Parts: sequence; C-alpha cells; structure tokens
Amino acid sequence: MTITSDTTALRLPLLDDAGREVLFTEARTANTYTDEPVTDETLASIWELAKWPPTAANTQPLRVTFVRTPQGKARLLPLMSEGNRGKVENAPVTALFAVDLDFHEFTAQTFPIRPEMKDSFEASGREGRSTMATFNATLQIGYFLLAARAHGLATGPMAGFDADAVTEAFFPGGRHRALLVVNIGHPGPDAWFPRLPRLAQRDVVSWA
Repeated sequence: MTITSDTTALRLPLLDDAGREVLFTEARTANTYTDEPVTDETLASIWELAKWPPTAANTQPLRVTFVRTPQGKARLLPLMSEGNRGKVENAPVTALFAVDLDFHEFTAQTFPIRPEMKDSFEASGREGRSTMATFNATLQIGYFLLAARAHGLATGPMAGFDADAVTEAFFPGGRHRALLVVNIGHPGPDAWFPRLPRLAQRDVVSWA
C-alpha cells in the first residue's frame, strides 16, 4: 500500500475472511507445540512486523528476550508457576517481554521533532515513566502476538510466573521490568482448550 500526501485518496485495504480468521476469530492460546524449531530469521521477521504499529509519542518501550537454549530454559523454568513449566519446556522458543523504563534515552531517534521530551521524561524518573511505558509496552505485546500469527505460528501468553525473579534473572539493573512470558511455535496435539464464549456486544459496547 502506498500512502500519498493527498489524504482524500487514502483508503486502507480490507483483510479478507482468511486473514481475519488467522488474526482474530480463530486465534487461540496454544498449550502444546511440535518440536519444529522457530528460526532466528522467523523471530527477526516477526519483530520487523510487530515494530510498526503506533505507541504514544513513538516511545516503543517493549524489549524482548527469546529463550530456547537448554541453559536459558533451566534458568526460566523454576521461575514459572508449576502449571506453566511443562508448557515452557515443550515450546521451541519462549519470549520474555519487558518494559524499558529508560525508553526516553532513544527519544532523539524515535521522536526527532521533539527532542526536548527526553529532558521531561528524565525529570519524571523511572516511577514517573512507569505507567506510560508499561501501557505502551503492553500494547506492543498485543502487536507482537498478531505478528506471530501472521507468520503461521501459535502463541501461549502466560502471566503465571514470578515477575520479580524473572526481572532479576534476565533483566537485572532496574532499567527493565518483566511483563509477560509467551511461548511461540507450531501447535502440537490437543493444543487448544475448548473455545470459551465471548461477551455479547450489548454487554460491552455503548454509544454516545
């Protein structure tokens, strides 16, 4: 798609039904995976896709660590809740998502029209930056999950882990804070739990 300066000519393309199924209506959390590896090239391609959707002031505070070596898994497994350890052990790769609380150090690069924002973010301190950074990093995690599905891969997000311990083990120093652990791979046997119902539109949507 080419974006022109003539905004009256701009129309976004529509996904067909197959694309909507992959990204939304057939999206499931995988609980088992095959032993087919996920290559470095595929993981890099997922990130190259996931990095494009917007964040506030283009801050891009999400940081990702891919864990798949036996040594990495051995460090991570004891920090997961008991019910999630087998899933991590079975997955070909597990992504650790963390927020960079010092994201503002890249402001001159990510928001060059307002380089002075760096000083404002600096003055607020890490705790002052935390809410904005965490919200936008979480938003980016959602983008990443969609990007993985666009590459034909299933994901298994898990909040059942010791966040402080994962932060200390994989992101020491105080700059980063672990947010979510996500398995990535090709779905294995009995990967899906039965589909659970979604809330009706009348229970969620209002009009003003």
